[in-house]
Amino acid sequence: MTDARRAYYDRIAAHGLTPLWEVLGALVPPSPRSPVQPAIWRYAELREQVMEAGRLITAEEAERRVLILENPGLRGQSAITQSLYAGLQLILPGEVAPAHRHTQSALRLVLDGEGAYTAVDGERTTMRRGDFIITPAWTFHDHGNDSAQPVVWLDGLDIPTVRFLDAGFAEKAAAHQQPVTRPEGDALARYGANLLPMDYQPAPADPTRVFVYPHAKTRASLQAIAAGGNPDPHLAHKLRYVNPATGASPMPTIAAFTQAIPAGFETRRLRSTDGTIHVCLEGGGEAEIAGQTYRFAENDVFVVPSWHPLRLRADRDTMLFSFSDRPIQQALGLWREERL
Repeated sequence: MTDARRAYYDRIAAHGLTPLWEVLGALVPPSPRSPVQPAIWRYAELREQVMEAGRLITAEEAERRVLILENPGLRGQSAITQSLYAGLQLILPGEVAPAHRHTQSALRLVLDGEGAYTAVDGERTTMRRGDFIITPAWTFHDHGNDSAQPVVWLDGLDIPTVRFLDAGFAEKAAAHQQPVTRPEGDALARYGANLLPMDYQPAPADPTRVFVYPHAKTRASLQAIAAGGNPDPHLAHKLRYVNPATGASPMPTIAAFTQAIPAGFETRRLRSTDGTIHVCLEGGGEAEIAGQTYRFAENDVFVVPSWHPLRLRADRDTMLFSFSDRPIQQALGLWREERL
């Protein structure tokens, strides 16, 4: 850089200006250059640390007793990808995580233990391993544990996205626990059985009224499909969760998927622009991410950054859950996928 050019840059900096030509390559790269790093969190190594948090702080004191899964490339940002947050939440027998609501959308994937509950706008659902539960934006929700065992689930939220937009609001409920106004299963019966209330007219971007997708039903669907053979070379057997009233993603900012990989099957490499968090619910195997191999087992969590090729190998019949920001990218015309 010449002295004249450096002096010019110094002068325009005083006016809040910077030259585009010095940063254009970083602003408009030829392909995505994510600071997110491939990473894995092995639940067997983390479980005791999660339980220790239960001995140090109560659910009420913490409001949400969660250990955040921070991506090594995003330390200090409370993010697992540029747009998404993930954490492991613990609730002990007899505890209640008090009711609140926020503009951030959230999902829960039950990993360890059963018998706790999540309540959403007056309806409770019993949490069973593998259940996929949603607390849509600005809905009051609380968690409690009437069972005799600790329960741990994975939280996934769009916190970084909402933070980027400066649109975060939160509000505590007037009562510690919201009153139960509908029987368990009411939302699933009204909105999740190929039926809808007569006066219900959802907008395409509305979150689903079905706030629990039971693992038993998801597993049965995958098993029925897998029984027919012919796995997709890149995906094996993979389905996306939807709002049954619209066919769109369950939340406008977060997509969720379920995937069955037969024992011994190896997918071909695939990459997409939505950085994706994967959770192993059954089985185990290897994830090769941009040439680096990570072995995973049940309850392990691993992240695949944007535009990083992924190849999966299953040691035995394997079931994965995953989530990403795909709905945002698709709404903006940004999402791309390449099958290698």
